[in-house]
Amino acid sequence: MRRAATAVASATAAGVVGAGLVARRTRSASTRPTAVGAVVLGAAAGVVGTLAFDLWLYLQYRRGGGTEPFSDWEFSADVTGWESAPAPAQVGRRIVDGLFETRLPDSRAALVNNVAHWAYGISGATAYGLLAGSLRRPRAAYGLLLGAGMWLSGYVILPPMHLYKPITEYDSATLGKDLLAHLVYGTTTGAAYALLRGRR
Repeated sequence: MRRAATAVASATAAGVVGAGLVARRTRSASTRPTAVGAVVLGAAAGVVGTLAFDLWLYLQYRRGGGTEPFSDWEFSADVTGWESAPAPAQVGRRIVDGLFETRLPDSRAALVNNVAHWAYGISGATAYGLLAGSLRRPRAAYGLLLGAGMWLSGYVILPPMHLYKPITEYDSATLGKDLLAHLVYGTTTGAAYALLRGRR
């Protein structure tokens, strides 16, 4: 677990540093980043935010009695086929099936789950980066709106795909835990973006 956590943390740190260097080169005179700079900053902040989201959920998993090491939990070691695959994997599978008209084997379920999960977190932060890049002083608190929006989008998009139940069929405790995790993601993403922009 330590090796995996160290590797993830190192990769995240490298991405953030790299994004900061790129953003500095692409900033305009008004200290607002260019569109390219905003996308890079958003993506880097999304990596940090998605990692925070995962760590938060993993802590809840361990508090609930889970014993799986972080590396196995993070990389979906228990997902061995499509029958047990969570929503991100199912969405990714449908995209691949629809675009490339190919059937992915069960052995690809864990990989698709990881790619779709991280792509969703990073893409949401990239959109946030473009919006926040137009602001004079983006603040970490703005990430709360990102987190709430990402949480709500799941209950709008996934029920028609028959991957989630309608939001009214979930109890308040389940919705609250899910919302809190997304607020952790949004706040961390917003803080990382603000930090990379050089704002305090």
